[in-house]
Amino acid sequence: MSADEKRAVKTSTGTAHGPGYGDDESLNAIRHADDVLLAKLGYKSEFRREFSLVETIAFAFSIMGVVASVSSTMSFPLVSGGHVGMVFGWLIPCFFVMTIAASLAELTSAMPTSAGLYYFSAKLAPPRWAPLASWITGWANVTGQVALVCSIDFTCAQMIVTALNVGSDGAINLGAGPTFGILLAILFTHGIVCSAATAVIARLNIFYVIVNIGTTIAAIVVLLACSGDQRVSTDTAFTMFENNTGWSNNGWAFLLAFTSPMWTLTGYDSAAHISEETANAARAAPIAILVGVGATASLGWLLFIAASFATASVSQLLGTDLPLPMGQLFLNVLGKQGMLAIWSLIIVVQYVTGAAQGVDASRVVFAFARDNALPGSRWWKKMHPWTRTPVNAVWLVMALSGICGFLGFSETALSSLAGASVIGLYVSYVTPIFLRITSGRTRLHPGPFTLGKWYMPIGIVAVSWVSFIVVLLVFPPEVHPTADTMNYTVVIIMSVFIFASLSWVISARKWFKGPVKTVEDRDGIVGEFDEKGARVEEKSVESH
Repeated sequence: MSADEKRAVKTSTGTAHGPGYGDDESLNAIRHADDVLLAKLGYKSEFRREFSLVETIAFAFSIMGVVASVSSTMSFPLVSGGHVGMVFGWLIPCFFVMTIAASLAELTSAMPTSAGLYYFSAKLAPPRWAPLASWITGWANVTGQVALVCSIDFTCAQMIVTALNVGSDGAINLGAGPTFGILLAILFTHGIVCSAATAVIARLNIFYVIVNIGTTIAAIVVLLACSGDQRVSTDTAFTMFENNTGWSNNGWAFLLAFTSPMWTLTGYDSAAHISEETANAARAAPIAILVGVGATASLGWLLFIAASFATASVSQLLGTDLPLPMGQLFLNVLGKQGMLAIWSLIIVVQYVTGAAQGVDASRVVFAFARDNALPGSRWWKKMHPWTRTPVNAVWLVMALSGICGFLGFSETALSSLAGASVIGLYVSYVTPIFLRITSGRTRLHPGPFTLGKWYMPIGIVAVSWVSFIVVLLVFPPEVHPTADTMNYTVVIIMSVFIFASLSWVISARKWFKGPVKTVEDRDGIVGEFDEKGARVEEKSVESH
């Protein structure tokens, strides 16, 4: 590496000034340093680096959509503990999720690439097993990403249905078919938004975060200030336990409340997946992961506390005819007009959460295709010449999410899809963390953010927690499930696992060697590769 490049790398790990990182000259130096680091990781820079530190944080925070996610998943703690489920069923998992976030932040700082998790696994696994580790992690992440897009957007459709039902005083009560149609319309508009240039997407995230935070704070305030006689005592809000699961063991029933925060606190790996679009990525991405998770966990807890105070009757919320109990809570507290006002904002939050998740999922698909791991990779890794974004990958994600949306015709299947998205994502999170504390102890070259000697105990806690939560999420919600109430998460997960395993044994093990270099350091040549990893053309490296 030249002296100029070494100075540039040093610049990239230094302190940036403000959202725009100072003047144009220093920003260009930072972007060049990012491209040099990316080349050292093996990839040519293909995106424009338009995300600043603030916009990266906004993206990681907005993708979790705290007020919309809490509204979507409130039924889980209501069933599994009532008031205690809402308050402590949220708080406890957040501490464990922070260990996962911290571990991923360290890995992202060291290896800021859109490939993210499966790249980390490849570099931390023993060389013999690196391709398999990368393959498993990649497929788990792709599965979780696509399933999460569908889950978020289907919930957005349900929120719209809820608003129509309340606004018409029950006259409009749309079934699964119209709800699926709304889902397809949402996916189509998200495809358009996610196909935009990086600069547009980056600026939109400032709007996203303002809407997210503003709506969350508004929801907390109105639930506390407007609940009036419905407001319960502090003792009730924090200590009243109700087991509506059917499980005789109250402790086990309470654990099922963990589903809500685990579904909400997903997608923060997005900061890694947009790192090739981020200036000073080795510093900005880990900060975004930690701030995003910390802020979402804190605001979500405050929102659930407010909801607990405003909940006069858990059974009444669970018995509502509306698709989501949170809608009924707002209706009880604010009346029809007030509920529709705050609910409209929550719908906007859910919509922008889906848009952010669509961007994240498309970057994962692009990166996995760039390494020739997907069927039809040559199509999905194409960059649009004008927007310089993976437009084909965007529309693949939307199409697959639409197909997954057929599960919405069964409430049980849709719930299972949400569980599958959480398991798929967390398996992909924990695999490189497990490798970091085992075979990868000496393989990581830390970036600006490092856990130091604490990586081991933090990693052990993270791996233990995910192992526990994966088992928890495949359990049925009640003691004696029927075909209509069974949890089919394991069916979805095993289907993907069997597909990935068979494709590995039959074919992929012969040609997939893990992340494929598109830059050769020794002579600065960029290589383009076909489906099997063979070179098809060469050209000079360019810096963006």
